[in-house]
This record gives sequence, C-alpha cells and structure tokens, in this order.
Amino acid sequence: MTEISLQVEEPGERLDRYLTEQLTDLSRSRIQQLIEQGQIQLNSKVCTSKKITVRLGDRITVTIPPAEPLELTAEDIPLDILYEDDHILILNKTAGLVVHPAPGHPDGTLVNAILAHCPNLPGIGGVQRPGIVHRLDKDTTGAIAIAKTEFAHQHLQAQLKAKTAQREYLGVIYGVPKTESGTVDLPIGRHPVDRKKMAVVSTEKGGRPAVTHWRILERLGNYTLMHFQLETGRTHQIRVHSAHMGHPIVGDPVYSSGRSVGVNLPGQALHAWRLRLQHPASGEWIEATAPIPQTLTTLLEVLRRRVVIF
Repeated sequence: MTEISLQVEEPGERLDRYLTEQLTDLSRSRIQQLIEQGQIQLNSKVCTSKKITVRLGDRITVTIPPAEPLELTAEDIPLDILYEDDHILILNKTAGLVVHPAPGHPDGTLVNAILAHCPNLPGIGGVQRPGIVHRLDKDTTGAIAIAKTEFAHQHLQAQLKAKTAQREYLGVIYGVPKTESGTVDLPIGRHPVDRKKMAVVSTEKGGRPAVTHWRILERLGNYTLMHFQLETGRTHQIRVHSAHMGHPIVGDPVYSSGRSVGVNLPGQALHAWRLRLQHPASGEWIEATAPIPQTLTTLLEVLRRRVVIF
C-alpha cells in the first residue's frame, strides 16, 4: 500500500487532470479508477467524482493499493534479453513463442516467461502484469519491447501512435519487385470469409489504415531479401501487404499458398531486426538490434548458393 499526499498550488483544474499531471507514473485512466474505488481523499473526505475542480490549498491523499496478481502462471522459459532496466525490457523473441495467452495457447507464452523473469512488476492498471506495447506473430522472430510500469507503457504506446518509434524488419519474399523500393498504403482488416486471416479491406468495411515501407536489400534469383519499416502495426501487416504485392513472405503458412523453398523453416522468413525508441524515463534514444536467427541465415546461404550455381 502506497500513500501520497499533495497540496494544491495551481488551482482551477479537474481533479483527475490535476493528479495525472502530478503523478506522472500513473495514467489518467488509472487515476480515474482510483477515484471510483474511493482511494482518493480531498481535504480528508473520500472523493468519488473526477469532475471536481481543485482549489488553492486543497489537500489530496492518494492511496495506491498493491497490484493484484495476474491470473496467469509464471513459467521459467529462457529469454534472450537485448536491453533491460527498471522501466522497459527488450527481448529477442524466438520462433514458435506466442506473445500473449489466447484460446489455444493458455500458457507457455512470452507473458508467462516475463512474469517469472520479473516477479515484482508494479503492474499496469492495478494488475501485476507486463505491458505488451506491440506484438510479433508466433513464428516471427526478433525485437519486442515490454513495459514494466504503467508510465512506460503509456509512453511507448504514445511513441507508436506518433510514429516516432521505429520498427525495422528483414524478410525473404518470393519473386522480385519491379522497383528498388516502395510503400504499401492499404487498410487491413479481418478477412471477409476466413476469419482467422487478415486481408486488405476497405475502411468502409472495417479495415484500419496500414502503411509499410519496403526496399530491396539483395536479389537472390527468384527470391528477394527485403527491408521493411512499419509506420503502423496491424495484425499480420507485413505478411498481408507482401502477399497483396504478389510477393508473399517465404514459408508463410497462411499467405503464401503452400509454396515451398526446399528449406525447413519454422514459419515465415520474417525477423524484427531493429527497434529504436525513446526511453520513457531518461528521454535518451535506445536502439536494439536482434541477431538474425540461424534458420534465416541458412535460408539466405542456400539461396545464394543457388544463384551462384545457376
């Protein structure tokens, strides 16, 4: 239980707005939640309205109860850590690891692993849990950022929304694009027939804006090593946009129509290579690069040998 006492020196604001400015580690929604729970006193009286305007000299007491445990089991799953401090954790996710528990994957996920690695998380929204800022598909490898605190979660989400955080991917596609670089700016939504898939869907039919920048890194015969940079972060975005271009990601079990490259891959040949973001506490820029996994290295070696032979 944490108790914080404040005395108003700048009157005229709504209670929830004032506390959000003063208690920067808590989000406004969390402040409103504490008000609703009767955890905030104004001049020694419990306050249950967020709309009260604070006055000069008002005394405010904020009680923050311990974070509730998340109803998930912590699991000792090895993690490849690229960066870590008290605020954020950046990991190099392996193929086959689901990020968050979901139907069909109740455990053995990245969240279960983080709960074991960080047993004393202060939590997000009053619950002891890591803040998943963005996700990677089960078989996509590479850098993923995790917020340890509510403030860090809020800050990183704002960076993604403002498009200041940079997410760069490497991927191998079938075929060779006609130009050296380009941008796919097409909305993505749930597939109208197969609800397990995503597709290019108009905004009128529920699609959400999605922008992917791409450029060729290496031509490999009838395959191409690509660099992708996300401007948005829709589910399966790179995979859907690549397939829409007519150049699906090699090994993609959903969008590549069962094509084979003759190399045993765990899934799509797509790797979250580099992540650049602003540290939520210090303001410094952090750049984390995830080493290319052996499966992708092997694929590139095989394709390069084929080019030399032919």
